[in-house]
Amino acid sequence: MEIKTLENELNSLAYHGRGIIIGKSADGKKAVTAYFIMGRSENSRNRVFVEDGEGIRTQAFDESKMVDPHLIIYAPVRVLGNKTIVTNGDQTDTIYDLMDKQMTFEQALRTREFEDDKPNFTPRISGIIHLENGDMNYAMSILKSADGDDSSCQRYTYAYSNPIAGKAKFIHTYKCDGNPLPSFEGEPKTLELPDTDIDTLTDILWTNLNEDNKVSLFVRYIDLATGEYETRIVNKNV
Repeated sequence: MEIKTLENELNSLAYHGRGIIIGKSADGKKAVTAYFIMGRSENSRNRVFVEDGEGIRTQAFDESKMVDPHLIIYAPVRVLGNKTIVTNGDQTDTIYDLMDKQMTFEQALRTREFEDDKPNFTPRISGIIHLENGDMNYAMSILKSADGDDSSCQRYTYAYSNPIAGKAKFIHTYKCDGNPLPSFEGEPKTLELPDTDIDTLTDILWTNLNEDNKVSLFVRYIDLATGEYETRIVNKNV
């Protein structure tokens, strides 16, 4: 399996769409997660991340320029007990609500499909981190159309037990730029997590996302022993 650096992977595409990174810090003491959004249209770029309780939400940077909040405004991150949910859409709420009713991550996502943004049919990507007994496990999911055919939804879930320190998995919505945009293919990619603090990691991620298309970035370190966390948010619109 090819293992890439964050810099090489983020610079490999001008447009990843939206991306989720989850892994364990190099010292083995923290769960690390990041979520970023990129945009090509003015409506998509007119957004910022703001803190919302233990999670975050998107909101319009300039309300007067918001054309359609559908698929644009949502809560990418929510916390349910010892679980942190990270997604690229309002399925965050679906996962939160149904897991709170004792359904599993996978069961909750069976109630959802890819986005209805024809002709792209943007995949719904989701991740969940579970802290338990001083360690972590996590899962990632992608719901996508069958090669652009919206009559069929393909569902993939990847679960990671006892993850290796200094490694992360990365999943994003699009394989590359295009019109229509081709959906992500294959398993989540494996990335090296550098042995560094949250501010340095945030800087690495933000600096290496395409300057024209990047919109917002969220990064969180969660202490595996205590559950305490640090969060960083970077918005292009300030």
